[in-house]
Amino acid sequence: MTEDDIYRTSTQYRLWSFTPETLASLRATTNATAADSVRAAFSNLQSSSEQQVKDHAGGDGTGIEVDCLTIDEEQKIVNFYCLKTLEFVDFCEYPTNVKATAVQYLKRFYLTNSPMTYHPKEIMRTAVYLAMKAEDSFHSVKSFAEKLDVTTEDILASEFLLTQGLRFTFDVRHPYHGLEGGFMELLAFTNDKGEAGPAINKSPKDICDEMLDMSPPPGTSTKAKDIKELVIRCQTAHGRAKELLKTSALLTDAYFLYSPSQLWLSTLLMVDEPLARFYLDTKLPPASDIKPKLFTVLRQCAEMLRSSPAAQPDKEEKKELKRIQKKLEQCRNPHKLDLVGINKAQKRDPNMDGGDGLDENVAKRRKLEREQSMKESEDLFGPALAGKKG
Repeated sequence: MTEDDIYRTSTQYRLWSFTPETLASLRATTNATAADSVRAAFSNLQSSSEQQVKDHAGGDGTGIEVDCLTIDEEQKIVNFYCLKTLEFVDFCEYPTNVKATAVQYLKRFYLTNSPMTYHPKEIMRTAVYLAMKAEDSFHSVKSFAEKLDVTTEDILASEFLLTQGLRFTFDVRHPYHGLEGGFMELLAFTNDKGEAGPAINKSPKDICDEMLDMSPPPGTSTKAKDIKELVIRCQTAHGRAKELLKTSALLTDAYFLYSPSQLWLSTLLMVDEPLARFYLDTKLPPASDIKPKLFTVLRQCAEMLRSSPAAQPDKEEKKELKRIQKKLEQCRNPHKLDLVGINKAQKRDPNMDGGDGLDENVAKRRKLEREQSMKESEDLFGPALAGKKG
């Protein structure tokens, strides 16, 4: 079984991989559904208590026309809180995998949920907490809440809501291991120890000589003079590629559209194209039909990574984000403002749906997903042990 075969069995491939068209369609549906729910909630609120609507919307309580977020505005606000997630995890000095997983949890959640329904600020902190548990970097909820200066209830209130949005799948396949493996292979080639793919009839010495004869990296005009310079070149490319995976790959839709191996190869192509071409030449023969198709995909991925939002928004971007934040405060679903209160009510009455607005088909689908997940777990570990009789 190849690495690609293994990846295709993952929940990331089965549930969280899309084409650009299906991704756009899913977001459009989410936005339209949330906007309808917000307008219905304001209408119901107006009918039951016009004064409550007046207090929330800042109007006169009559004839309210809710100006909901557009799809683009939703994306901008979610991306902003992805940036905030990166900043917070870096401040807490949590591992890179925690940071990357938390951002993907946030992005996955908002594929089927809108900021108008659940504010990203509340979901963000729960996403980080859940990512710490998923990536085996657990801290107590009390110590975590203290870092954010919030209560433990603020963290836990949306935990089950988030797991529902993630479709009860917590595994995130990152490209970091692939990059480290590729880097180790490149270093092995410099020491005459690397081995080419089965269809490549070249000795380790031949590969090392070809590596020394590579075209220079971008920004320079001279080739590596010796093995030491070659190693430095590999180390430089590795560091720059890793930085792209820790920023641009997380702030775009790359995880939804490309596999982990495509992601790390794309970053290598961006930082040192001759080195990336050399690496792939050790895996695929010159006449391979796969190679041109692969380079087309890698270039498309690289183009997406180049379009990543800046880590620090400029003046105009900050002004736009401030406008969207203000607009969001006026079009949030009034039934979803107090997640802690909703969570407490659900604990008192387990049959309460919390006003989550799930239609029957969605509820049935999620129930089937939970049952399928339990079945897969049973297939892997075997059925439950029978209790001892007598």
